[in-house]
Formats: sequence, structure tokens, C-alpha cells
Amino acid sequence: MPAKRKPPAAATPAQRLEELVQQALHVATKARKHKLSLGGANFYAEKLSDIRADATNSFRELSSGNAGDVAALAEMVDTVFGAGVLHKQRLQIARELVFSLRTTWRAPLAAPTVPSDDGVFPLSILEQTNRGYLGRIGYQMNGCYAAGWYDACAVMMRRLLEVSIIEAFENCGLASKIKRPDGNYFDLSELIQHTLAEPTWTLSRNLRKFLPQLRDVGHMSAHGRYFSARKEDLENIRQGCRVTIEELLHHAKLL
Repeated sequence: MPAKRKPPAAATPAQRLEELVQQALHVATKARKHKLSLGGANFYAEKLSDIRADATNSFRELSSGNAGDVAALAEMVDTVFGAGVLHKQRLQIARELVFSLRTTWRAPLAAPTVPSDDGVFPLSILEQTNRGYLGRIGYQMNGCYAAGWYDACAVMMRRLLEVSIIEAFENCGLASKIKRPDGNYFDLSELIQHTLAEPTWTLSRNLRKFLPQLRDVGHMSAHGRYFSARKEDLENIRQGCRVTIEELLHHAKLL
């Protein structure tokens, strides 16, 4: 496999990220050719992990005044550089990501400073899980909050909630309970229903109270046509987010 190309030092964050997209596609194609899983322990899985780390750093240097742009870019980055992604889907989203980088994100802008334990959820807790993707989601969520992009923050919170539920089921050997016949996981509403009904663990009263609230704010920010989240909306659910995510990560045996 050829050595990893390095973009020019003067490249903008968007240009560096576009270069990393091409590297990720190259690695994914090679792994597919050799019938190796990008989620396993092999050369290509390690290369993709390194590329994803570089992509995350480049993403952090990007900024936009449009909360929808931030959330959309975050979703595309996660798909293109994710390990468990179908090849066809990776290619399709990569094209959309490159187009977005060459248009919406063509100008270099500074990213907000994100204190590690400020924002909606303490990053130090996510770092304890040794799951880099959880930390990256939390960083983006808190970064959006610090920048005042409250819809984007709520969408990333919704995503952190979804991933934490899946982690809890997977690490307890219960993943089959939250999957459709085609192997895909349920959407968030169904995940929450199964979480509340699961007899394996004992859920706190607070978690049962906060789960629906977190879901509703995330749904409205993601799908509400006329809804725009405000700071007070996030302030009202900060405690619920802390309690709920931390408890789910304990059930997932990550804390």
C-alpha cells in the first residue's frame, strides 16, 4: 500500500479533510479486495483508525454559523471514516462530503474553544470509556453548545444517547433485541422503548424520567420544521443528559 499522502502545510482544514476522504476510500477499497474487516485487528483497520483521527482533528478546525451545516457534516464524517459502514454507502456519502467541503466549507474558519468538562456533558467521563468515537461525539456536542449552535448540539446529544444505548445492549450480549431482521439497529424511539422495558438491568427513576425528554429535544432539532433550539432548551436538559448517559455507560460496563 502506498505511503499516506500528506496535504500541503498551507492547506485549509476543508482541503485536508477532503484529502483524508480519498485516503479512507483507498484503505476501504484495499480492505474489501483482501476481504478484511475494517472493524477487526489488521493493517487496514489500523490505517483507517489513524486516518479517522486526522479527520477528526481537521473537522475540529472547521466552524460555521449554520447549525444544520455542522450537524450534517458531522454525520457525513462519521460515516465516511467509520469502520462498520457498507462500501456502497461510504462511496455515496464521500461524494456528498467532498461536495459540501468544496462549497459550504470552502472558507477556513476558526473553531470554538471547548473546555473539557464544560458544555452539556463532561468529556473526561467519555474519555474513561476508551471509546474514541464517544469522545468525538461529546466534543462536537460541547463545541456546538459553546458556539451557540443549539440545534446542532441537540442533534449530537441525540446521537450520543443512541450510541450509549447500543453500547449498553451490545456489552450485555443483548444486541439482537434492538436489531431489525436486516441487522440494522432500531431508531432512537424504539431503542428507548426497549431500554425502558429491558429486565436485565435496573434503571434509576431519573433515567426513566429524562430519557423521553432528551429524545424529544433531539427529535425537534433534527426534524422540527419550525423549531429552533435555544440555550434555555439545552440548559433544561443538561442534568438529564449527564445522569442518563453516565448511567447507560455504567450498564455498558464502560465506566
